[in-house]
Amino acid sequence: MSTRIAFLKGHGTENDFVIVPDADNAIELPPAAVAALCDRRAGIGGDGLLHVVRSAAHPDAQHLAAEAEWFMDYRNGDGSIAEMCGNGVRVFARYLQRAGLVSEGDLAVATRGGVKRVHIAKPDASTGADGDITVGMGKATLPEGDVTVSVADRQWPARNVNMGNPHAVAFVADLAHAGTLYEAPSFAPATAYPNGVNVEFVVDRAPRHVALRVHERGAGETRSCGTGACAVAVAAARRDGLDPTVTGAPVTYTVDVLGGRLVITERPDGEIEMTGPAVIVAEGEIDGEWLAAASAS
Repeated sequence: MSTRIAFLKGHGTENDFVIVPDADNAIELPPAAVAALCDRRAGIGGDGLLHVVRSAAHPDAQHLAAEAEWFMDYRNGDGSIAEMCGNGVRVFARYLQRAGLVSEGDLAVATRGGVKRVHIAKPDASTGADGDITVGMGKATLPEGDVTVSVADRQWPARNVNMGNPHAVAFVADLAHAGTLYEAPSFAPATAYPNGVNVEFVVDRAPRHVALRVHERGAGETRSCGTGACAVAVAAARRDGLDPTVTGAPVTYTVDVLGGRLVITERPDGEIEMTGPAVIVAEGEIDGEWLAAASAS
């Protein structure tokens, strides 16, 4: 392991990530090391880690190399592996743009949830600010069966939505009813989510405009969750009697998260697009000896 390892820090609507560029997949990042890097007091701090690897160099993505040059090897803040992270894809694409590896326009990013299509908009002509990034998030599936989530003595029915990772979406009267979200909300039946679940609590703001709080499995409450925002938009549309695959008309919801705002569109073919900002805020070097010690802990 080299003495110094490059990293960057970025966020998408304040869902923040440690970014580790490693084109050849040469850096070992066991769960303990990832958790140490994401620690907000003893590490760099982040909701998760974006390991930037060429698809051809990673065994989990080699089969996708013909479709996407770059693989987002995403890890939760506790070091566990996750299938996908919507905000993470936007920040991943912004890093690739910043590094000169891609330019404005369309690109493909490999993830464990499949290849995601991304569009990087041109900078704002009047301000020069970076353009928003749109990610094709794939299609939602809505597994059958009743699900409930609970916090303390409150309980709500929830919509089971899968965006390549599992979500339970509960519509509530007040976002404060979700409590502190220090601990994962309980859910039933246990068989609905054998590997855990991301839980979204949602209130209405206006027609086709909602706000949420989210507990992400492996990370706790986060300022934003891209796949969660998509799951919420789909659940809200079905609650409102809207299904683009039936009507032939796209449906767009504005979704406010604690860290900003995302715009979610479900198309008639079922594909879901998420648009929002992505910002790189810092870059530096990780001490290799510290990381080696963290990896061994």
